[in-house]
Amino acid sequence: MQLRATTGAPVRASRPSSRRAPGLAVRALLSSATPAQTSKDASSLRKTALITAVKTPYLPNGKFDLVAYDALLEAQISNGVGGVIVGGTTGEGHLMSWDEHIMLIAHTIHSFGDRLLVIGNTGSNSTSEALHATEQGFAIGMHAALQINPYYGKTSHAGLRAHFAAALAEGPAIVYNVPGRTGQDIPDDVVADLAAHPNFLGMKECTGNKRIAAYTSRGVNCWSGNDDEAHDARHGAGAAGVISVTSNLVPGLFNTLMNGPANPELAASLDELIKWLFCEPNPIALNTALMMCGLAQPVFRLPYVPLSRAQRERGAALLRPLQQHIPGCREVRVMEDSEFKLVGRY
Repeated sequence: MQLRATTGAPVRASRPSSRRAPGLAVRALLSSATPAQTSKDASSLRKTALITAVKTPYLPNGKFDLVAYDALLEAQISNGVGGVIVGGTTGEGHLMSWDEHIMLIAHTIHSFGDRLLVIGNTGSNSTSEALHATEQGFAIGMHAALQINPYYGKTSHAGLRAHFAAALAEGPAIVYNVPGRTGQDIPDDVVADLAAHPNFLGMKECTGNKRIAAYTSRGVNCWSGNDDEAHDARHGAGAAGVISVTSNLVPGLFNTLMNGPANPELAASLDELIKWLFCEPNPIALNTALMMCGLAQPVFRLPYVPLSRAQRERGAALLRPLQQHIPGCREVRVMEDSEFKLVGRY
């Protein structure tokens, strides 16, 4: 497949801080944290059933396409989505500088924050970076943070407690457990400690509905992080709802699944689309789908590249019957390889 690429010097990833954590007891960190911000926002967020991990579209030079981004958010709001994760995995926060990251959160909160709950993905494997980014996020008005456990280098269970205690002290947060990406599970005993913190809003849990059910039975708020399990998580396992990738495309249908009565037939009808959206690491297929639907310019920040033509043809066959449920989509195109632009430096 011939794909045009704009490349230059390697994109520099931020490195974890080498500064050592303060020598404070974990329990002291948990007990001395500031109270939750007075907010109906935090209370509302705990009950929000549909949160979209929103895609970040790009211009041909690799910078943010805020016109396309705003159109995506308007479609989310008009189709019943209650909140968005800004700069998450789906939004490619890991491919952003922190300046870009905070700017996008600020743009989102100031443009849509009166109609949509805005959760900034300000977590990091460096506690120092997470605290700095979270402080900035709250300073510009985000309603809550998404906090992930330290990935790659990982840490001990005591280190997990200390990391999250420090992050939760900054303000309301959802804790994100996705061992498939971080390489480390957040164990139940750590979650039990975190759940007692006044700024803990709940878990985004990707390890399955059995675990979600165990948490919710003990009063721990959870959102499913798996679109294919979201219906049963919501209507069977007691989850508050889902933090979804698929709702970028079909927000109205996911609103029906999450905020309406149990509807296993509708959930089953979306199974093949959801499988296709995860045929390659997320957000490759979602990016490709939004481009095929004319909702984002065909620009990828490397290392992501579009799906193969064979997968695009398969996707088009799944998307066309749902076209009326994809806001703003006038046509689903398979697209030619030459239409995609890959940007390595931006």
